[in-house]
Amino acid sequence: MGLNIIVCMKLVPDPEGPADSFSVDAESKRVVVHGLPPVANPYDENALEAAIRIKEAQSVGDPARITLLSMGRNLSRAVVLKAMATGADDAVFIEGEPFEAQALDSHINATLLAATIRRLDYDLVLTGRQAADTNSGQVGVGIAQLLGIPAITVAQRVEIIEGTVQVERVLPDGYEVVQAPLPALVTVSHEIGDLRYPTLTAIRTAKQLPQKVLSPSDLNGELSSNGLVKRVALAAPSRERSCAMVIAGTPEDTGRELAARLLADRVL
Repeated sequence: MGLNIIVCMKLVPDPEGPADSFSVDAESKRVVVHGLPPVANPYDENALEAAIRIKEAQSVGDPARITLLSMGRNLSRAVVLKAMATGADDAVFIEGEPFEAQALDSHINATLLAATIRRLDYDLVLTGRQAADTNSGQVGVGIAQLLGIPAITVAQRVEIIEGTVQVERVLPDGYEVVQAPLPALVTVSHEIGDLRYPTLTAIRTAKQLPQKVLSPSDLNGELSSNGLVKRVALAAPSRERSCAMVIAGTPEDTGRELAARLLADRVL
C-alpha cells in the first residue's frame, strides 16, 4: 500500500493585512479581526509542500496519498480548494459551533485533531511549526503525544527511507539529521520552501476531489476535553510618544545639543 500522509492546515487571518485590521477586546479577552479574509497558515503551506515532494518521490509503485485536515467553525472552501489543487488527494473538514477559535486552546485543538486522525489511515502526519496567529507551536507535538507516535520538530527537509522518516531539523547554528519509525509526526519550518502555485486546470480538477465533513457529534465525546489554559487578561500594549525640538544658535550647536540629549537618553 502507498504512503498515507495527513497535512493539518489551519485557516488564519491574513498575516500580511494592515495592523489596523486587528483590535483587542479587553472585556471578552479576544482579538477582533476587521475585514481580513482567511488564508492558509503559511507554515502549514510549508508542510503541504513537504508532503507533495514526498509524494513525487514515492511515485513509483503505489503512490503516496495526501489528505488535508482542517478545523474551524466556518471554513473557507475556496482557500482549502486552492491548497488541494497543489497536490492533495482529498480533504477532511471538522466544522461546528464548538470550534470557535477563541474558545479553544492548544490542548483542545490537539485533542480534536488527534481524535480525527485516529479515524483515518495514516503513516505520516505533517503540520506547520506554528500558527501565524498564535505562534504557540504546541499543537503538532500535542497531536503526536496523544497518538503515541514519535514527533520531530522544525524540519527543513523530510524524506521517507525504508519505512522510516528522515528529517533535517533546523538548529540555531545549522541542522541535525533525525530518523524515526513510521507512523510519525513532523512539524515543518519555512526553510523547506514555499508552497507551489496551482494551475487553473488543477483548481478545476480539485473541485471533484473527495471532501468529508465531520461534526462535533462524530467525535464521540472528544469535545468533553477541558482546556488547560485560562486567559486572565488581554490588552493591547500601551504606546507613548513624545517629541522634543532641538534648536540652537548654529547648526553645529544644534548638532552638539542633539548628541548630548541622545546620550542622556541612552540612545547613543
